Amino acid sequence: MPTIHYRAADVNGLKISYREAGRPEAPTLLLLHGFPTAGHMFRDLIPLLADRLHLIAPDLPGFGQSDMPTRDAFKYTFDNLAQAIERFTEVIELKRFAIYIFDYGAPVGLRIALKHPERIAAIVSQNGNAYEEGLSGAWDPIQTYWREPSQANRDALRTFLAPETTLFQYTHGVADPSLVSPDGRSLDDHYLARPGAHEVQLDLLLDYASNVALYPQFQAYFRKHRPPLLAVWGKNDPFFVPAGAEAFRRDNPQAEIQFYSTGHFALETHCQEIAPAIGDFLDRTLGSPST
Repeated sequence: MPTIHYRAADVNGLKISYREAGRPEAPTLLLLHGFPTAGHMFRDLIPLLADRLHLIAPDLPGFGQSDMPTRDAFKYTFDNLAQAIERFTEVIELKRFAIYIFDYGAPVGLRIALKHPERIAAIVSQNGNAYEEGLSGAWDPIQTYWREPSQANRDALRTFLAPETTLFQYTHGVADPSLVSPDGRSLDDHYLARPGAHEVQLDLLLDYASNVALYPQFQAYFRKHRPPLLAVWGKNDPFFVPAGAEAFRRDNPQAEIQFYSTGHFALETHCQEIAPAIGDFLDRTLGSPST
């Protein structure tokens, strides 16, 4: 088993916790988690790739072991999450790296790519959406909140923060739910139960509209820079449907797309298949550790 270090970086006074494994001289893969989880979602993937990659998995501000400042001290927007992670990469001295973007990690990572395309060596998108056709009907109540950010519409989204919804996210579309460890979702529920966490998450659900507004810019980035891109997609995801993966080829014709018969948290059931796909892709695009 590879050695995994659990560290923290000071990012403008904000503690960003992260996991690190692999040799620093190997190609780096920055692992960006989604909602409502944290870097622990990569607990099975990291050991499978640490022999060939340098892996960094931070917890976004407000998630996991990273600081969750009060809402009057930190405005919870995706712009601010991306700025914090961009600065985090500078603090730990990452110069050029691939990004693994999942769920919320997609708009965070793609904002960094827009600002610093020279830093992004490749992209692995695991149900990390950048196209409107990738949004399922499950987004309807959230889009209602975007159109009318009333207290009633905000309160209607509190069911998204309940343990029952976390369980749904982990098990919907999974052929055998007994393959899904309770460890990840139990940690997610623990962090969601912290005082103030629900309001933080509702702020981010409101601001998700800013990500959709940026989709044309993300797509222009794909067309202009053609980053090597691999989509590894749980095809039964109730939130981000396969059309979102297929759309990558419209702007980046060389994008590689692989579907897996599972749901949103594809690593929970298909890590053993996804890890070698990522390893092969990055070996071909970035070079193996020995090169």
